[in-house]
Amino acid sequence: MDNTSHHSGFALPASYLTTTSSSFTDFLRAEAPDLLPGRRGAGAQPGALDVPHGTTIVAVTFAGGVLIAGDRRATTGNLIATRDMDKVYVTDEYSAVGIAGTAGLALEMVRLYAVELAHYEKLEGVSLSLDGKTNKLSMMVKANLDVAMAGLAVLPLFVGYDTEAADPKRGGRIVSYDVTGGRYEEHGGYHAIGSGSLFAKSSLKKLHDPDTDLEGAVRVAVEALYDAADDDTATGGPDLVRRIFPTAVTITAEHGAVRLPAEQAEAVSEAVVNDRAQRPGRQG
Repeated sequence: MDNTSHHSGFALPASYLTTTSSSFTDFLRAEAPDLLPGRRGAGAQPGALDVPHGTTIVAVTFAGGVLIAGDRRATTGNLIATRDMDKVYVTDEYSAVGIAGTAGLALEMVRLYAVELAHYEKLEGVSLSLDGKTNKLSMMVKANLDVAMAGLAVLPLFVGYDTEAADPKRGGRIVSYDVTGGRYEEHGGYHAIGSGSLFAKSSLKKLHDPDTDLEGAVRVAVEALYDAADDDTATGGPDLVRRIFPTAVTITAEHGAVRLPAEQAEAVSEAVVNDRAQRPGRQG
């Protein structure tokens, strides 16, 4: 087979035509390392860069699946950098990732991760196991350690549905990470990361029900984000004036990873705000 491009007049390098590794990240590291997320902040000194940071992400399991949701605010110091950032992404048919930390690097990391999963599946003919997916993400976080030490940390929160789970109702899984790439499965059925995570987890601890349905899980996630925004200035609550509401992805065996319709997120957010406003003695 002639791999020379007759139209452009050049041949692809041999490395582009080999399949010695099914990892796209390894290929990129060898051929174009400057495109890796962590390279953007290489050489930065602690506190030298003032860049937008994403804030709060929550995840909850429910009967038959798992949900991940995020607020929309990104901050730079004490200022709001953007009010409508999307921090939750579908990464393949049965997984999704929410991002907190340095916004630009986090976005690059999650996009590269999605390509990594697709690249592996095309080369191997099968998708990675759920454990394989979480380990891949762990290695990407670890590769970002140098810039994390310079204050440009990226922390993802992974959710996935295990199609090989013994009990399909308990197939939803949540995995968190630390900046060194440490991987931790959250067996409690809920977790939160970001600046508002302390308040969000306190809310989830009270509201999470592993036997609830998808609609119930959406309500719990929005409630937790509302509680985080109530006490953490970096977390944005539902904005009824600008019509900005949390984004979420649900993952089930039947439908896979699906982005929650904006209309549903809006309806649940408005219901939460209205219910809070009607509580006796509520002051704002």
